[in-house]
Amino acid sequence: MQAKHLVALAGMLALWIAQPVAAAGQTPESVSIPADGDNEPAKLDAMLFKPQGHGPFPAVVAMHGCSGLWSSKDGSALSPRHADWGQRLAALGYVVIFPDSFGSRDLGPQCKNGDRQVEPYRERVEDANAARRYLQTLPYVKPTAIGLLGWSNGGSSVLYTVRPKSRPKAGSPDFRAAVAFYPGCTAPAEKGDWATRVPLLILMGDADDWTPAKPCKALAASDPDKVKLILYPGAYHDFDNEAQKLHELHGLAYTANDDGVAHAGLNPAARAAALKDVPDFLAVLKQ
Repeated sequence: MQAKHLVALAGMLALWIAQPVAAAGQTPESVSIPADGDNEPAKLDAMLFKPQGHGPFPAVVAMHGCSGLWSSKDGSALSPRHADWGQRLAALGYVVIFPDSFGSRDLGPQCKNGDRQVEPYRERVEDANAARRYLQTLPYVKPTAIGLLGWSNGGSSVLYTVRPKSRPKAGSPDFRAAVAFYPGCTAPAEKGDWATRVPLLILMGDADDWTPAKPCKALAASDPDKVKLILYPGAYHDFDNEAQKLHELHGLAYTANDDGVAHAGLNPAARAAALKDVPDFLAVLKQ
């Protein structure tokens, strides 16, 4: 009987990974976040996913990449990747908030812009902390159980947000854990003084030619007690995005070879692994 039970559990997990999460109960709500830092704007637009029930729930601040938060120019629809992860994490019992770092400042996608007004090490650190503070005011969120998650430019924002120098002021509970999908590790690695104050998971494709894995290996090696690096074989940038087939991009502001060319898109094996690796790592928020 025990073997049959384990087989059944494995089947349920495989189905959860393979199929989209039902949207019922996880439809996002548009919210406004007070941005208390020195940077504009005074408020950030955001989308919030809430699990069914009353809580208190653990929560995740999720930072979009350089393409922005939306799949439509008018901001009427979340990109499929963000909707997918928001629904999946909400189904697992997490409140998930996506602050809109670009649209809140009347900016569009920034992937091809080398002169950016919004930077991972500056404005987006403020945005991540503003979202954390906002979550901590919600009665159905457990204020001491908040994680941080980001993709690409948002993953880079995670790297800067978790540095010791960005620690919250006394009296404001910190992030408990952080996950960075394919961040740009080159600048932090070259400075040589990067460290994280919270446990950090970095997820990379070992074939990534947009944000290469090698500098992320150096970051992980510099703080092995707190940083876990997972490299997925044969995967490129955006490997978890089921809605995006692998394709070649041109005109990017920053790439591994400085030629503006990189590949991005789904790797089914890497996506399936990440759908397990991320919840496994964030489970600390429920302890």
